[in-house]
Amino acid sequence: MKTSATLICLALLGLCGCSSAAKTRHDANIETAAADDLPIIDAHTHTEFTGHPEPVTGIPMTEEEYFKELKEAHAIGAVAHTHQGQGDYFDLRSRGIMHCAGVTTRPNFNDIEQGLKTGQYGCIKVYLGYEHQPANDLHYQPLYKLAEKYDIPVVFHTGDTYSTKAKLKYADPLTIDEVAVDHPKVRFVIAHCGNPWIESAAEVAYKNPNVWLDGSAFLIGNVDKQPPEKVEEYLVKPVRWIFGYIEDPTKLMFGSDWPLNNIAAYARAFKRAIPKEHWKAVFRDNAIRVFKLKPAPGPLQ
Repeated sequence: MKTSATLICLALLGLCGCSSAAKTRHDANIETAAADDLPIIDAHTHTEFTGHPEPVTGIPMTEEEYFKELKEAHAIGAVAHTHQGQGDYFDLRSRGIMHCAGVTTRPNFNDIEQGLKTGQYGCIKVYLGYEHQPANDLHYQPLYKLAEKYDIPVVFHTGDTYSTKAKLKYADPLTIDEVAVDHPKVRFVIAHCGNPWIESAAEVAYKNPNVWLDGSAFLIGNVDKQPPEKVEEYLVKPVRWIFGYIEDPTKLMFGSDWPLNNIAAYARAFKRAIPKEHWKAVFRDNAIRVFKLKPAPGPLQ
């Protein structure tokens, strides 16, 4: 009788265990679905609609694909970075897109100011590294005055570059400390968190109240299709470290760097680095404050 009772108890425990495991999986599925439904703002995209596949990732560089991926990621807004004179500006304001005016080493200040006046641009983008001069170069100083005048942020490319002709010494995020100190009324954004110099980027943002970070393009391509250990090592772990170091959930923004990433896949991996209670800040609210965005009431169409 004792043996039979023991077997019955073990069977019941097994059923409870199975039920508990099933509940855990069910709860995890619900949480994943909720994460995928989180309205987000992609703070770093590009609108180079050439009609061709992106050379490395193969993502079609079309307006249709751009908005398809934003919709799939439940994006309610996005920031698109342009390049001066390259024809990659498209007026998408009615569809929830803000453009940054990309500049070269010798910016056209009249064109930039006109664009800021009319609302064509809502921010300025400086391509450190691609342009062979530092953030504190005298030719950039009028940009910072314009940024203060129109109360708009300045975004810097930092870290690794997509071109072998770029010079990395100009892309070091530590150089942004100087301009942040000299222009305390201007909001500055360190794109890519300075990767691989994430410690310098995190320190500059930690120290300066007028500096923020975007975590775009730590990896490129569809991260859902990449080895999990690679995604963990080169995306999740460094972003988690940055978020912990800066000790301020208002300082980090989500960005994909489309078309270098599938937006929804990158967002899912990025969420793993951020405590759930801070998702709304990192994936939406911080970009609204920094860029003064007016998000759409629902996913972009």
